[in-house]
Amino acid sequence: MLPVDVVNDPRLIAQENYMVSINSATEIDFLGECASETIQGRYYSSTGGQSDFARGVALSNFGVGFICLRSTAKSRSISRIRPQLSAGYAVTSSKNDVHYVVTEYGAVNLKGKSIRERAKALISIAHPDFRAELTHEAKQLGFM
Repeated sequence: MLPVDVVNDPRLIAQENYMVSINSATEIDFLGECASETIQGRYYSSTGGQSDFARGVALSNFGVGFICLRSTAKSRSISRIRPQLSAGYAVTSSKNDVHYVVTEYGAVNLKGKSIRERAKALISIAHPDFRAELTHEAKQLGFM
């Protein structure tokens, strides 16, 4: 057992070739920002090592990071892929640290993508019932 300042040190994580990081999120926006600590503006968890591992795998030779989430919440009444994070949701992982995003509808690679490409990719793995609305919102924001 090692202390958290060793285990979660992005510099040490980066020294591992082929490092894989798998984390979850409560929401993700079209930019790729992930909220993983808050639900409806209230904290339910802490950051843990998500941002440390996201940064570490980005620097690892052949490293890859995954953010996994269900496409909907509240009995499929809301999409967890959002144009912008909901009010009160804290950013856990910045858009620059998110590589792959996975839902039950597939996986997309956001690394190196433009905002337009990110929005389009995330909409493709959203629940089908929300894709038209999300596309409309992306156009309203000037992302598409």
